[in-house]
Amino acid sequence: MTQGLRVLSPGLFTTLQDIGRVGYQHLGVPAGGALDPVALQAANALVNNAPDTAALEIFYRGPTLEVVADEVRIALCGASALLERLGDANAAGGEKIESMRSLTLRRGEVIRIGALSGGAIAYLAVEGGFAIEPMLGSLSTDIRSQLGGIDARALSTGDILPLRSGKVSDTTEYSYRSLTLDPPRRLRILPGPQRDFFSDEEFAAFVNGLYTVGQNSNRMGMRLNGRPIAHRRGANIVSDAVAPGSIQIPGDGQPIILLADRQTTGGYPKIANVISADIPALGRVPAGAQIGFELVTMQAAIDARRQLISDLAALPQLRVPVRSNVADVATRLHECNLISGVIDAAA
Repeated sequence: MTQGLRVLSPGLFTTLQDIGRVGYQHLGVPAGGALDPVALQAANALVNNAPDTAALEIFYRGPTLEVVADEVRIALCGASALLERLGDANAAGGEKIESMRSLTLRRGEVIRIGALSGGAIAYLAVEGGFAIEPMLGSLSTDIRSQLGGIDARALSTGDILPLRSGKVSDTTEYSYRSLTLDPPRRLRILPGPQRDFFSDEEFAAFVNGLYTVGQNSNRMGMRLNGRPIAHRRGANIVSDAVAPGSIQIPGDGQPIILLADRQTTGGYPKIANVISADIPALGRVPAGAQIGFELVTMQAAIDARRQLISDLAALPQLRVPVRSNVADVATRLHECNLISGVIDAAA
């Protein structure tokens, strides 16, 4: 029998994502992967996984999942959400649990993840990961390229996500002592390869402007609405390679920031590029939010990248044990036949 999680409700848009398909862009295969690899790695650290283990990427509203395994340890990191632990699929209400911590569930239990707040996405990691065959070295779902995940699509009701293990390790539950994953108000940028397609005045207007994240943004690109940026040398170039965080200015002058599922080449001038250290935070910004930019030096970008790598390596040290709930301990002891009742010693 398959040990897994059954999807009772898929949420708004839930897909399987890891760090992506590295090394295939020269063949026209997008890299894909998690929009926020920091939150992905944070969730994996709480359940003792390798940092690049695939997890469920949740947009705006989470799924409802039933445990069809002996037990499973989960952790949700990223935007804030309230988890509701139900005794079974028919329960009307259950135990409320905050995110940013690990939690062990047992067969028949249901976890319901509500609306996200304070950000656009969160990641649900399971200890041991999912038992799904990788495509081109990755489990990441790329719907446009029809690669990876569960039939290269978002989750649907009735799906069963197979687990690599139907048991959890004998370790404590963890939460984070201090970890902030808030969306940024300003993104640090470097000038792009087609900076000369824009006058100094237009470039300054772009850097100093405020933009609203459009409702038509997706995993391929974040579309911004604000003061249009005028081209000096036309809106088309010979298509060349694009990088994560490339900021294109198409003919309408409204910037597009290329994200994880970006194409491998593009034909619009790239006015700037979000530095690599800020790309995970970029993935957290929800539709309707206002963002701005900050122009930095190459050395500042290198220093920020080094700091990010150091911060990711330190994630396990930020974990603290979760205090056990007395009721949970008693339940577990009953299950193990270690206690059969309570004796009043004062009687």
